Amino acid sequence: MRARHLLIAGRVQGVGYRDWMAREAGRLGLSGWVRNRADGQVEAVISGPEPAVEALLTLARRGPRLARVDAVEERFFEGEVELGFVRR
Repeated sequence: MRARHLLIAGRVQGVGYRDWMAREAGRLGLSGWVRNRADGQVEAVISGPEPAVEALLTLARRGPRLARVDAVEERFFEGEVELGFVRR
């Protein structure tokens, strides 16, 4: 398992993106966190089995119904990730 750090750009704040991602991550059994950034992006760290991580990455590129995702920047995350998924 390897963790991923994501920066999601577009219309992703004020549209339920964080709640949606937390639900999807929980459904997939992933750990990590998601939060809004002052620059209008959403930032997340996700960790878990590779197929589940890939599934959430695919979903993150679409987002919830009211979101518009313009870009997802992805890189490996080397820090510790606590069990469970939280919205910050």
